[in-house]
Amino acid sequence: MRDDLADIYRAYIACLNRRDWPALGQFVHEEATHNARPLGLAGYRAMLEQDVWEIPDLQFQIEMLISDAPRIAARLKFDCTPVGTFLGLAVDGRRVSFCENVFYEFHDGKIRQVWSVIDKAAIEAQLRRRASISIYAAAGATSPCGFAKGRNVMAIRKAPKPIAQEAM
Repeated sequence: MRDDLADIYRAYIACLNRRDWPALGQFVHEEATHNARPLGLAGYRAMLEQDVWEIPDLQFQIEMLISDAPRIAARLKFDCTPVGTFLGLAVDGRRVSFCENVFYEFHDGKIRQVWSVIDKAAIEAQLRRRASISIYAAAGATSPCGFAKGRNVMAIRKAPKPIAQEAM
């Protein structure tokens, strides 16, 4: 049963990556819940379709999978470009990488309950890093300095002026 459940889960992930929404009922129970919200199969499908609308290049990559029937624990990896606000963050088409830790409970061979936590802090850190790089670039800096005396000290060093070439 343990290997069967892992195989069912891998087939479910393949279904999501193909966007084969009509086949979702083969894997998701009619009474599905997500983070204690009763959605049913139709609501669960609507949630996934919304995810794909917000993240057109969304692909689910299994990084870790543990099966202990009737439960599955998985760590999913994402490398994608959300088109607007994602998890309350203005990602606006920038590529981000993050993981989701998710637990599933199966009933009659189908996903009945899902508990999911997305690593929002990883996305925030990437957006902050990119914002810092943008600030340096806008200021004409060549590189940021590191840490000094336990404080984050950033210095902006101006790029050297180009040497004027004499007219020939």
